[in-house]
Amino acid sequence: MSDSVPTLSQWIAGGEAAGAPDGYGDVTNPATGKITARVPLGSAADAEAAIAAAKAAFPAWRKTSLAKRSRVLFRFRELLDARAPELAKIITAEHGKVLSDAAGEVARGLEVVEFACGIPQLLKGAATANASTDIDVTSLREPLGPVAIISPFNFPAMVPMWFFPIAIAAGNTVVLKPSEKVPTAANWLAELWREAGLPEGVFNVLHGNKTAVDALLHSPDIEAVSFVGSTPIAQYVYETGTANGKRVQALGGAKNHMVVLPDADLDLVADQAVSAGFGSAGERCMAVSVVVAVGDVADALVPRIADRAKTLVTGDGTRSCDMGPLVTAAAKDRVSGYIAAGAEAGATLVLDGREGEFDADGEGFFVGPTVFDHVRPDMPIYTDEIFGPVLSVVRVETFADAIELINAGPYGNGAAIFTNDGGAARRFSADVEAGMVGVNVPVPVPVAYHSFGGRKNSLFGDTHAHGGEGVHFFTRAKVVTTRWPGPEQGGLDLGFPQNV
Repeated sequence: MSDSVPTLSQWIAGGEAAGAPDGYGDVTNPATGKITARVPLGSAADAEAAIAAAKAAFPAWRKTSLAKRSRVLFRFRELLDARAPELAKIITAEHGKVLSDAAGEVARGLEVVEFACGIPQLLKGAATANASTDIDVTSLREPLGPVAIISPFNFPAMVPMWFFPIAIAAGNTVVLKPSEKVPTAANWLAELWREAGLPEGVFNVLHGNKTAVDALLHSPDIEAVSFVGSTPIAQYVYETGTANGKRVQALGGAKNHMVVLPDADLDLVADQAVSAGFGSAGERCMAVSVVVAVGDVADALVPRIADRAKTLVTGDGTRSCDMGPLVTAAAKDRVSGYIAAGAEAGATLVLDGREGEFDADGEGFFVGPTVFDHVRPDMPIYTDEIFGPVLSVVRVETFADAIELINAGPYGNGAAIFTNDGGAARRFSADVEAGMVGVNVPVPVPVAYHSFGGRKNSLFGDTHAHGGEGVHFFTRAKVVTTRWPGPEQGGLDLGFPQNV
């Protein structure tokens, strides 16, 4: 292990912990190809330590009043808001996305923190007086216990923040297992929680790979698991976690379609398709990867998309670039392979992102914007989630054909339609099989007080992330039926109630 780069630690029980890892992994700056840090690959013993810390902290944290929990959340919110640029730089250095995109990621995560600050209102129960003679019924929601969050590489801050603010605010304790490709943001957030006054053990970070994941999935002390990643792993997490008696929400992959009707404003459509397809180098589960052109609209639309894509500058995310690198060399090779396969399958390669110059120093993992036309539904560039800056245009004859195409696919994360026809938009919203729908909005990611999640192979489990569904996921219901015979207890207290 080299001394020239820093080595991260696990974060257990309120501070850094050396642990006993099963070796170390390299953390790479994808814009330069250089190793910037080492991350411990947590062993089963490391996982047990993190879970034990969360378990030990739970009894006191669940009994902490909502007022005190809210104060910690508000302090965390203020610290995060003030230091957001610092976190954005960490994200860019390890993921590669441009700084403005990283700042946007932090801002969207901050929205969930702000939502969770209202936890006293969100956890209000219901009461029925005199449901039967002298009997009252009260319903309430209680925390689960220690919960696990397994997050992906593409959103090192936002995706964990979909879950842990609500989980913590509701009275649970957390073990976060971030992607080993982008580990530093998790430790930074843990330090921020400590500064905000969160008690030791309420938020823990377990770095590692499958060994760490399996330990969380099999531990009898983990009550629930939240996961975001590829569909095969999401299915594995769901099946393994539920087989071990856990509540699981596992968000998987996607192949998001953007339908364009002939009456749409094609300049607006081209702008939105390029922004939604190539933002964050296409490494988004809500990226638009397929434009479904109805009728002959593709003849005028494809040149517009290509012209705009050609103007994008791909390079180091810390510079004045529009698009950064892919996260690893393996990701670059994978996306380049799909581009080659698409051309070999007969799709028209309008713009080849493997060519051109990139604004960066060193050997970064770059693939520029790529546009295919005349893509058929049987081609791998259509059927597979590429997770890169590859935009495919599929031509269909009718609006009904477009809906049928989308609904025939295995994924159901997001779908969008661009049109000035309100009736068509209404029908699309009702008939398309997707959890999130955009009307003249290419990336329909809900705000924090609504919930995020797809359908079919894009989601395993019944509960979506954040919003009201997130609160329900991290709590369980209890109903209390009460009868109190005799007079009420008395006593004097002239002090103003402090609600703590």
